[in-house]
Amino acid sequence: MKQLHSFTEVDGVLAKFVPKARQFRSVYTLDNMQNLMQALGNPQESYRVVHIAGTSGKTSTAYYTAGLLQQSGKRVGLTVSPHVDTVNERVQIDLESINEVQYCQLFSRFMQLVEDSGVQPTYFELLVSFAYWAFAEMKVDYAVVEVGLGGLLDGTNVISRSDKVSVLTDIGLDHVDILGNDIAGIAAQKAGIILPDSDVFCLEQDTEILEVFRSNAAQKNARLHEIEYEVSSHASHLPLFQQRNWWLAYNAASFVTDRDGLSPLSDEQLEASTHVHIPARMEILQRNNATIVLDTAHNPQKMQALIGSLKDRFPEQKFAVLLALLRSKDMRVQGVLEQLLPVTSHLIVTDFIAGQDLRKHSTPPKDIVAACAEIGFKRVEIIADTTQAYRALQQRSETHKLVTGSFYLLHDMHKLLGKL
Repeated sequence: MKQLHSFTEVDGVLAKFVPKARQFRSVYTLDNMQNLMQALGNPQESYRVVHIAGTSGKTSTAYYTAGLLQQSGKRVGLTVSPHVDTVNERVQIDLESINEVQYCQLFSRFMQLVEDSGVQPTYFELLVSFAYWAFAEMKVDYAVVEVGLGGLLDGTNVISRSDKVSVLTDIGLDHVDILGNDIAGIAAQKAGIILPDSDVFCLEQDTEILEVFRSNAAQKNARLHEIEYEVSSHASHLPLFQQRNWWLAYNAASFVTDRDGLSPLSDEQLEASTHVHIPARMEILQRNNATIVLDTAHNPQKMQALIGSLKDRFPEQKFAVLLALLRSKDMRVQGVLEQLLPVTSHLIVTDFIAGQDLRKHSTPPKDIVAACAEIGFKRVEIIADTTQAYRALQQRSETHKLVTGSFYLLHDMHKLLGKL
């Protein structure tokens, strides 16, 4: 493998590993990943891990958990997906993405090992295994790992250490074409990260979901910690949904620090952990005398959480909204719009085709417009080109604007905001 020198070159290599959707479903097993990790010497077993699965809040919970462990004075790796800006977001040390030069040096060495192994990973398997390998190379004390899809058969689920702590965030309907279309089945997939004789944390939620968690934990003789949500004075400045995510992270991290004999965090350290920057999660910017909110609320559960937090932060405020949603087999469009439209003064619907783990397409904008019509909302227009759509949003007179929906729309927005 030749030495790579830029993220552009890295992306060029990664593009060769993106599977077609049909191929992806045929390889939704752990066999390939396990073979690759074995060839790499199972680096994921060389440090302690907090493993986070769920439908909503898992990225934010991962960031907060990493922040709390970092405040304990430990060297902490963090891997999340998908990335909002650049691929190095998937390999962070102490909440800093490793820089382009270091990333390219490590990735070039890693790719030679992959080539020598004879294993043919997918894009996601490649980046997860790289994160695990890089964390070992950089000698982290802990790694905080966000599940990509589901849990049981997710590429991250190749850790066997019983001291792994599992965290299960709120569960809802998502990725039903792969995980199934009933909530109990989805919860079972998420609970698949639980290891025998290990500790598991979740917040109280629907009884049907908790029963699945309890059953799975009992079968594995694991200890399930069901946390009652409390409002913490340390996190009270956060959006409502982030207060909930921080509270779950705090309980999991507190268990780890106590178990491993680390010093309890001071009030100042706890406060500092709430100020972790999490891209595109109710991210608030000021542009041209307008407030712009960016958030990846791409299913009804996430949108409900976002709208509740927007109403709390901006009471009685209406937003001009730019929206794009990932094409899927579930009923997310109707559910998302039912939450979003009551705070929307005008809706611009746009389009995208995205890369990363799979080639992904947006829900056709005309389908979203048709769903708006069914609800009786008429202040909507289609601007297919993302750049033109954002410029149209900018030019509107509303003082508050919201860009929301798919990760891949927010990825495009971050690039645009860097240029405009």
